[in-house]
Amino acid sequence: MMKLAILDDYQSVALTMADWSTIRAQAEITVFTDHLEDRAALIERLRPFDIICVMRERTMFDAELLAALPKLRFIASNSAANAAIDAEAAAARGITLTHTDYLLYGTTELTWGLILAATRRLPQEINNLRAGRWQEHIGQDIHGRRLGIVGLGNFGKAVAKVGQAFGMEVIAWSQNLDPAHAAEFGVQAVDKETLFATSDIISVHMKLSARSHHMIGAGELALMKETAWLINASRGPLVDEAALIAALKAERIGGAGLDTFDHEPLAIDHPFRTLPNVVATPHIGFVTEDTYRLFYGQMVQKIELWLRETCPV
Repeated sequence: MMKLAILDDYQSVALTMADWSTIRAQAEITVFTDHLEDRAALIERLRPFDIICVMRERTMFDAELLAALPKLRFIASNSAANAAIDAEAAAARGITLTHTDYLLYGTTELTWGLILAATRRLPQEINNLRAGRWQEHIGQDIHGRRLGIVGLGNFGKAVAKVGQAFGMEVIAWSQNLDPAHAAEFGVQAVDKETLFATSDIISVHMKLSARSHHMIGAGELALMKETAWLINASRGPLVDEAALIAALKAERIGGAGLDTFDHEPLAIDHPFRTLPNVVATPHIGFVTEDTYRLFYGQMVQKIELWLRETCPV
């Protein structure tokens, strides 16, 4: 029997989101619901496994870790854009790496949840209501305001469309954004400085790469209005975390709505957990029933195919 590990199943739902029965005939399945940061402990845990199912960027599979797992033959990952896996190192070791499809709407909906929670002060008012208080804040309207999209790809376009439905003016910027392409979606392409200086809400939707790492730093934050909110449900390291914390503490911007962070899970004493001008969620943009069923269902399909080709019964 092969050994299969499902990692970082925080909600203990992986086995209920797909039918694993055919795989159980050829592999012993072990589910881990915790997250291990300690490298030695992680290696010790994973060394017995032939197949590992990973949830995007929760556990880093770099060349060093892969080299320490001589039995590993197959990695099933959700979504193609998993920067946590060294694909070249995996290929060099003969490890098969597969990816699933991805759904746009979960993260899009969560992005707007952050925007609305931030601008209408929903966390504060919910807590006030529970504590017996009544109407302590005045909400910030978004109708007629300017939404700045950093990265007008699939996610950026989806968020822009909702902004337009709310009656917002939508502008966008990225290094290679074609103004004609933006105009097709009713979005005005602008330069970087204009986007950061004039937007009331800035939502970040870029892939993380060497070029985009810390693309939003102290300079960009200094351009923002004192009332503007920065929303990041894409990747934490797109924003210089230290610069953002400094801007938030000094109240140089309205605040930040965050679902992604440099290091996850977020440290217990991290400022993002306590700053009053931060609305933060624990990277749940893709943590939805539809998305999980897609992820785990396609993982099962890909593992079944690999087992049939590699280990025919």
